[in-house]
Amino acid sequence: MQLTQPRFALKLLLSAFFLTPDSALTNTEEGYIAGHGALEVFNAPGFMLTPTWVQVWVCFLAITFIVGFYYVRKHPLARWTSGGFILSTAGGSMSFALLGLPFLGGSIAIMHILCWLPGLVLLLIHRPFLDTKEPAGFRIWAGTITGVILFSFIFDIRDAAIYIGHLNGTG
Repeated sequence: MQLTQPRFALKLLLSAFFLTPDSALTNTEEGYIAGHGALEVFNAPGFMLTPTWVQVWVCFLAITFIVGFYYVRKHPLARWTSGGFILSTAGGSMSFALLGLPFLGGSIAIMHILCWLPGLVLLLIHRPFLDTKEPAGFRIWAGTITGVILFSFIFDIRDAAIYIGHLNGTG
């Protein structure tokens, strides 16, 4: 299959973003289909099945977090968001595998909430995006990452609730 340059770039970004090959998934994902829903496997094939706007959003989200690495040395708030990003991407599938739970879209949402919330709280408390003493680039990034996390939580909270309800037999 010939990949177009944008599709190849999406696959490359997705591979770096999830850090988990399909073969590393546990057998707990058997019986679930690939996709972007709370009860679907959101791996590389699942990503490719999602609507274009979701693919663009995930890429924008990842790029916004990655830009934060530029500010890590001088800004503790960037350390919190970058650390949360690393923990959510690198530790998610392993954490759920250790618990014997399927790693689905809802579990990714749970990882986002747990790992990104401390950085978001600090961003909202300190509001560096409003501090004129901060460099303009950092203020723009801080405002953008705050918006990115808040927008993501709209979907993550819903997906986490669906996933938890499914596991408890109430959803």
